[in-house]
Amino acid sequence: MTPPETFGRTIQLFLVDGSPNGLMIASIHGWTGAVLVASQSTFGALTARPEVDRTGVYILYGPDPDDALKMRAYIGEADSVKSRVGTSAGERGFWETAVVVTTSDDALTKGHVRYLEARLIETARAAGRVTLDNGQEPSAEKRRLPEADRANMEAFFANLKTVLPVVGLDLLKPRPRAAARVETPVEQRTAHEVIFEIRHKSGVKAQAVEEDGEFVVLEGAEALKDTGFVQQSYGELKAELIAQGVLTPAVSGRYMFVKPYAFKSPSAAAAVILDRNSNGRTEWKVKGSKQTYHEWQQSRITAGGVGA
Repeated sequence: MTPPETFGRTIQLFLVDGSPNGLMIASIHGWTGAVLVASQSTFGALTARPEVDRTGVYILYGPDPDDALKMRAYIGEADSVKSRVGTSAGERGFWETAVVVTTSDDALTKGHVRYLEARLIETARAAGRVTLDNGQEPSAEKRRLPEADRANMEAFFANLKTVLPVVGLDLLKPRPRAAARVETPVEQRTAHEVIFEIRHKSGVKAQAVEEDGEFVVLEGAEALKDTGFVQQSYGELKAELIAQGVLTPAVSGRYMFVKPYAFKSPSAAAAVILDRNSNGRTEWKVKGSKQTYHEWQQSRITAGGVGA
């Protein structure tokens, strides 16, 4: 079977007041959709925009106060987002980012946004990256649209899935296979992946794979404890992994990963495992070799490897 063709996309980011910390409007070239992104300090500027007084959906996004390893999100829709988003924001103290999704031509109807809301909720729930603050989880199948409208909204939703990670929201991104499918033996989950390992002089061992920009430490990996190093940039993360039961005490004064965990970088993973600041690009090596993660990356670039 011929693999699907991939192609580039142009995402336009408009900084409304010229500041990278101010209100932002994101869109894709040729798409009528508009994604407005604000922080708590620029929320007033968001609700003052004329686009926000249109039919659309909105997302409130921030750290989950009940689980420091996850984010929390609330997803809503309204005929006039301006009339609803302020109330929703006032009722929820967790959010740090507010996103409004509408169109430049005011083409979305009530039926459209109710369908988009349902698709956002069910996709975020399936991805499992955030805790949803929604009391109800509507089904897109039950929010019936004419066939042509449904096709248009699926195309709209596909563009939205491209834009949201660019503006910092990964709630729709599926979790890495190595971390999500824990019921499947690890050998099957990682059958087509390059395995990286740490074999420390202390005897600590760990294995990991990289998937879609995330570095997944596999269950069974060990981590040092109480080494006494002062510089520990990821000390708080390690404490949370212990508190949430990802790391549990093991033999010989070590911790063990009882389930896989996706880190943002190989250095974060190495720091938690070695209990000190670490350069993961040199600490991690391709399993069974002396080739470092950095050298492996460079070899892919030289060979023109995808995702290098």
